[in-house]
Amino acid sequence: MAKYVIIIDIVGLEKRHISEALTPNISKIAQGGETRNLETVFPAVTCTVQSSLLSGTYPEVHGIISNGLFDKQNYAVSFWEQSSNLVQADRIWDTLKMSGSSQKTGVLFWQNTMYSNADIVLTPRPLHMDESMIMWCYSKPPGFYEKIAEKIGKFDLTSYWGPFTSRKSSEWIELATELVLENERPNFLFTYIPHLDYSFQKNGTSNNNLKDDLKFVDDLVGRLIKKVSDMGIIEDTQFIIFSEYGFTDVSSDIPLNTMLRENDLLSVREIEGLEYLDLEYSKAFAMVDHQVAHIYIKENYRNSVKKILEGIKGVDLIMDDELKQRFRINHARSGDLIAVSDKDKWFSYYWWYDPLKAPSFARKVDIHRKPGYDPVELFFDPTTKSIPLNGKLVKGSHGRLPLQGESGPVYVSNMKNIPKTNDTETLSIVTIGKYLKSMV
Repeated sequence: MAKYVIIIDIVGLEKRHISEALTPNISKIAQGGETRNLETVFPAVTCTVQSSLLSGTYPEVHGIISNGLFDKQNYAVSFWEQSSNLVQADRIWDTLKMSGSSQKTGVLFWQNTMYSNADIVLTPRPLHMDESMIMWCYSKPPGFYEKIAEKIGKFDLTSYWGPFTSRKSSEWIELATELVLENERPNFLFTYIPHLDYSFQKNGTSNNNLKDDLKFVDDLVGRLIKKVSDMGIIEDTQFIIFSEYGFTDVSSDIPLNTMLRENDLLSVREIEGLEYLDLEYSKAFAMVDHQVAHIYIKENYRNSVKKILEGIKGVDLIMDDELKQRFRINHARSGDLIAVSDKDKWFSYYWWYDPLKAPSFARKVDIHRKPGYDPVELFFDPTTKSIPLNGKLVKGSHGRLPLQGESGPVYVSNMKNIPKTNDTETLSIVTIGKYLKSMV
């Protein structure tokens, strides 16, 4: 059994992307071990998948039902909350602490890791001032980020999300990972390479820059392999590369909240000429996340909402309680109904009829105040110098589970030590999590 395990999350990577010519470093890892198709969890979004891998459980247990949560007591939707306490299942670092093990864990730029039992944590946590933002990262132990920043510079949040995303964010995370390896030597190290995610959302799955993007992420993997080799621990290290989900090309969005409003189910309040979502008086609303929408419904309106959803072109599946159980998403935080889009569509959070009445945050990079994930934040309108309100700009999305024969996420390792649970080459995210816990 390996003394060190390095888990690299390369979002959007698929089996078809891997070749000796295009991704020689990833292929080199696979040559000593295996490459397998990966069965992700539903919904196939970052927070849910990461929680499943780290805990070895499904969202019906850990409760991370999307990248966002609806607080029914406060009538509030929050996306990208970082607290570890939101995860309702023990993750690998919890298992280690309970066992009394001296093995060390480090996690860089994974979600829901603030205040966790991991020994080393590094995650973006900007401080919002009255008229500015401090691009800070939370770290454990305190001051760890500052020590990293002294060596490689401060982390630039604008390269991580928004219209100015670039390779710089992935490069910075890789350099930070090298420093953690060199100075801390964690037994379990989880790191993140997000670049393909941006590329696919902005440009689709067959964009002209795909080869260059794949070569770029492969070079980052190569740097990590070299660092481990230079440290003299390559023989004692298991590399695990996985992707949370695969992408599908999309042509347009479906503004579910606008459609619920048209049917007198969603309410808004006009304040100083702008319209804001009124969750108190809404009979139903949709908390949207890529190709999945959790629909929260007041009593006695469920049948009406379901009938409306059935009539919306582009809605592929409507999950009731029975289907939620089948998809392992039957948790108290889940919507009363869950809608899944066709593979060439995605759900936008928009609720206004007139764009001039959209709240001011709609045209900004504002991941916390929007009651849904907004990939249009990756685009910029130079005329208005703001985020456009045009869902057709988005070219790639995810969230739904791939159909049989469709491409999906991948698992690559330099070792063959996770047993097969069926007759196929497919490995599940949950199985990886259980395997990692078994190493404690």
